Amino acid sequence: MEEKNLKELVGRKAASLVKSGMAIGLGTGSTVFYTIQELGRRIKEENLRFRAVPTSIDTEKKAKSLGITVVPFEQLEKTAIDLAIDGADEVDVELNLIKGGGGAHLREKRIAYKAKKFVVIVDGSKLSDILGSFPVPVEAKREKWESVKSELEKIGAKVSLRVKNGEIFLTDNGNYVLDAKFDFILKPARVESMINEISGVLENGIFRKEKVSEVWVGTGEGVKVKK
Repeated sequence: MEEKNLKELVGRKAASLVKSGMAIGLGTGSTVFYTIQELGRRIKEENLRFRAVPTSIDTEKKAKSLGITVVPFEQLEKTAIDLAIDGADEVDVELNLIKGGGGAHLREKRIAYKAKKFVVIVDGSKLSDILGSFPVPVEAKREKWESVKSELEKIGAKVSLRVKNGEIFLTDNGNYVLDAKFDFILKPARVESMINEISGVLENGIFRKEKVSEVWVGTGEGVKVKK
């Protein structure tokens, strides 16, 4: 089965987790796109009613267009999140993650870490034994990016400033993203902490296993759940 079809399979299946009355965190990316579509269908055909805190402006626009009631990210602290659904760029065997290929990892992490349950949806290509195949996105203050880059290099990363369409990429929060490539990450929680201790860093894309409830994987044999 093609990767696109596997993403659709697991994305739509994850929408079944949402029940009326819930407040959910709604992720960003190509796999969650199918979750949003399916939730829109359920609102229309099943009268499903819930609130969603979007992890990006793009997700917010898609959700609103399908009739999903949106809670602004700025109200996150006042909102109890029952469930967060999001994708990942890499998942190791212990269910540690790297996220942020789309640059939304700051909001994604704030929402995921607050949720009572955090479910990650991926296709099999995102699975690896040890993190490190995908670079760690690091959101940094614009005026500090060069010093952040230097500090990341000191802890063993090859670092590049993210550029898109010939221009420096800006997050929804107006910050820069540095992509930090490590050969491998044996202790994700420790590396997550080390990066966030660097002055000028706002958040990074390592999500530690303790915050991940389940990983749903789209496969040719259906959706498999890892806990």
